[in-house]
Amino acid sequence: MAMRHDQQGIRKGAVQAEEVAGAVLGWLAGEPDMLSRFLALSGMQPNQLRGAVDDPQFLAGMIDFLMAHEPTLMAFCEATGTKPEAVAAASHHYSGPGFGSGDA
Repeated sequence: MAMRHDQQGIRKGAVQAEEVAGAVLGWLAGEPDMLSRFLALSGMQPNQLRGAVDDPQFLAGMIDFLMAHEPTLMAFCEATGTKPEAVAAASHHYSGPGFGSGDA
């Protein structure tokens, strides 16, 4: 029974991470200055975005872009009604445990 509960939790976490990633992409699309900054830092071209949205590494990088700059994270959270903890959980989902997180 615990295994089934764990699988449901993992699926729920994946769905929530996808929702956050979609919200981040939508927010960036509506913020030309932020989108330009993200593209410059990631080395991506605007025409590459559409093909990258299904790439977990791209999603991780996009979420990490928010996590790396608290004012940007807070602007996103305020604009979308997303809790910072949800962004952190999505980051964890796509990037895995961070160094020193205590997670294995």
